[in-house]
Amino acid sequence: MSHPTVTVRIRDALRYAQGRAEKLGRTQQLELGENLFIRIGPGGRKFLLFCLEGEPDQSTARAIAEALGLRDPQYGWHQGATLRSLTVVEAGAADLQEGEASPEV
Repeated sequence: MSHPTVTVRIRDALRYAQGRAEKLGRTQQLELGENLFIRIGPGGRKFLLFCLEGEPDQSTARAIAEALGLRDPQYGWHQGATLRSLTVVEAGAADLQEGEASPEV
């Protein structure tokens, strides 16, 4: 039995995942494209953006931070065992804890 396909705007999907991360206190992951993923950390005020091949670009991270309503986002990099992820944390939000939103968990 196949399920119907539902189309949603990326902004709506991001905000929904952000709300779940805040409400449930758990990381939420979305596939944004063929080779682009996001993990929104507990609380919804920080995220990792990563690709399975290559690296995400900062312009995409800035657009996502804006869509999520992050105030004064801080950008950095996280080097895992196999992936390099772009980190975005709202100023004043708790720092990413080791493994908390890592794509390699």
